[in-house]
Amino acid sequence: MSRRVVRQSKFRHVFGQAAKADQAYEDIRVSKVTWDSSFCAVNPKFLAIIVEAGGGGAFIVLPLAKVWQIPDYTPMRNITEPIITLEGHSKRVGILSWHPTARNVLLSAGGDNMIIIWNVGTGEVLLSLDDMHPDVIHSVCWNSNGSLLATTCKDKTLRIIDPRKGQVVAERFAAHEGMRPMRAVFTRQGHIFTTGFTRMSQRELGLWDPNNFEEPVALQEMDTSNGVLLPFYDPDSSIVYLCGKGDSSIRYFEITDEPPFVHYLNTFSSKEPQRGMGFMPKRGLDVSKCEIARFYKLHERKCEPIIMTVPRKSDLFQDDLYPDTPGPEPALEADEWLSGQDADPVLISLRDGYVPPKHRELRVTKRNILDVRPPSVPRRSQSSSDAPLSQQHTLETLLEEIKALRERVQAQEQRITALENMLCELVDGTD
Repeated sequence: MSRRVVRQSKFRHVFGQAAKADQAYEDIRVSKVTWDSSFCAVNPKFLAIIVEAGGGGAFIVLPLAKVWQIPDYTPMRNITEPIITLEGHSKRVGILSWHPTARNVLLSAGGDNMIIIWNVGTGEVLLSLDDMHPDVIHSVCWNSNGSLLATTCKDKTLRIIDPRKGQVVAERFAAHEGMRPMRAVFTRQGHIFTTGFTRMSQRELGLWDPNNFEEPVALQEMDTSNGVLLPFYDPDSSIVYLCGKGDSSIRYFEITDEPPFVHYLNTFSSKEPQRGMGFMPKRGLDVSKCEIARFYKLHERKCEPIIMTVPRKSDLFQDDLYPDTPGPEPALEADEWLSGQDADPVLISLRDGYVPPKHRELRVTKRNILDVRPPSVPRRSQSSSDAPLSQQHTLETLLEEIKALRERVQAQEQRITALENMLCELVDGTD
């Protein structure tokens, strides 16, 4: 008699659970735009959702830790003026992606078949890739250190691009033979994980080695559905979560070096279909509950957290579930990356949990309109006490002026809020 050997994995028993109703965000009019996007982004402090509005482009930002608490000095008005406007695309933009290690470097792609890489601190275009995609770009993903891009396009081609050289270093036509949109993400091993459709419109996933695009490392058919599968990859666990637009489930797989390389783990199912999905960075999870992933599922008029956990009996920190993970601090400045330097992400430990800083501001050059801090002193081996006294004096003076300006702005915000509250009371009194 033969015995079935069960593959050993600490993630075999990962299960998902929707948060309680009082933890959901109600009365949100999620966008109905027919763009295959997740419509949602999340970090340890805020949740951002694309909402329905005339002309498009509107979004709502919700604080995760202050669902019902409103600070006294918060302005009671919408923000209608951007801090900075990035102009360069001729058609609407559907893809935005921050560089994983360089400060203030943002990628955008849209319906004009262009990819533009910006320094958002100065508003300048660092790179423009306008001749590599003959049709609409469906997805763009950085690799772990931001040296390469993986893109999918309506022309059915998967491309690996070196953006600083402006070259396609590898490509594969018809990684999935169907005409529906493909998606692609880098794995921590440097492979490419893709989702797409077969010629018979069955959904399909694939794993590719960019050094040999002739044959896939793995290729699996899934099911028959029109919804595009959005992959969310966790490099710490090497688990990829597949969320189909219009589906009511999340399927997840573990990617390993052992055949068949992409191993099915489980499926989280619910009753209502998803309009979009947000994926929390690992530093925003609750390590005391062995939480390894958290999603923010968009319904038609609400957002619902979904928590993925690994059952453990011990209350101690689980080192095997939480290796050091990328933190929020950049490893490079924008000009360093543009000049050809690469650096891996700056890692942080989650042993004591992650506490987001109260105030995070963009550290940029003097020309940057997003920050009024003085330009950073070039990195040198000498200590700050070795700098000329006049330079130290200038820096101290500027910092004091900045502090005074910030206090003045905060005082004005509080005054405006008080006046608005008085106006509301007067209006209510007349009614």
